Amino acid sequence: MLRDATQRTVFELLEENRLPFDFNKSENCITMRDTDSRIVFRSVDDFERLRGTNLAWFGVDELTYCPEEAWLRLEGRLRDPKARKLCGFAVWTPKGFDWVYERFLANPVEGYETVLAQPMENRHLLEQIPDFYERLKHSYDSRFFQQEVLGQYLSISAGQAYYNFDRASTVRRCQLDLARPIYWALDFNVDPMSSIVAQVYGDSVNVIDEISLARATTWDACEEFLRRYPNCHGLTVYGDASGNSMKTTGPRDGEAISKFFRMRNIQRVKVELPPQNPAVRERVVLMNTNLLDAAGDRKLFVDPACVELIKDLEQVCLLEGTMLIDKGKDSKRTHMSDALGYLVWQVLGNQDRGKVGLQNRRLPGF
Repeated sequence: MLRDATQRTVFELLEENRLPFDFNKSENCITMRDTDSRIVFRSVDDFERLRGTNLAWFGVDELTYCPEEAWLRLEGRLRDPKARKLCGFAVWTPKGFDWVYERFLANPVEGYETVLAQPMENRHLLEQIPDFYERLKHSYDSRFFQQEVLGQYLSISAGQAYYNFDRASTVRRCQLDLARPIYWALDFNVDPMSSIVAQVYGDSVNVIDEISLARATTWDACEEFLRRYPNCHGLTVYGDASGNSMKTTGPRDGEAISKFFRMRNIQRVKVELPPQNPAVRERVVLMNTNLLDAAGDRKLFVDPACVELIKDLEQVCLLEGTMLIDKGKDSKRTHMSDALGYLVWQVLGNQDRGKVGLQNRRLPGF
């Protein structure tokens, strides 16, 4: 982000305004030829390394993704004796009621000033892409759209995780279409071994069945799947990244699934397990986006036979003040919705990441 966004923009501004400078790549700093002053580019991930510098000013990009300690360290370094004015600034997109909100909006101290920019003020962007914000309505759910695009502060990290689920709109009869491929997604647990069966129609997912087995192995789950769907030529299997991990008592889950279907002579079976799981926050947001996006479209539907999945979508909560799913509240919950989340991330997420909204998560104008 430092190189691709912040640093590139500084170069562009200096060149547009014909300000002469030299760039030292090894030290990652600019020296202004007319004043001999320096602009140093640094990451704030390791904020303790910011000690020892004397600054006239500093600027931080995407402050809500930085630790508060980094800001405090930088404030403490504003002490360049040659500076006529000492100042620090930052830009950010709201991310719930975090430390940035508390420090700059809720309880601002003297000397701080906050400007809340509106997206429609970004005339430079709208001159190039007039429908930019309208496009994003199909990439984000309504609440995430309010935060990421409109820059509004709201709590998206408390209460019901899948807040866009609505029984009346989401639950409907989803029949198996034998002419279409089947998608099977698993959450690899011994008790319960949970999985959902779905089919994809363009950019929509129909969940037609769920399989929940007490104290079962991956092999048991395969047996039950094949019993229910013996004519499954054209199957793609999804799951969480733990399926790629070695087990002390047997092979990887992904290898076990592939071996099972080879032994049964089932053709056209693909096992798609990611090298690592998506961040919980991004997976939950994507689920809510497909349950109901900001444009009012629903792309995720569940058959009424999926009792455990429906309970998950209604009852799974987030830990207070976080975007982490509360897995300790009820041992029966989260497994089915996790399985569905892995499928949605790999199938619909790949489609959404091709849209402008998810290609450019750092939106201009904030």
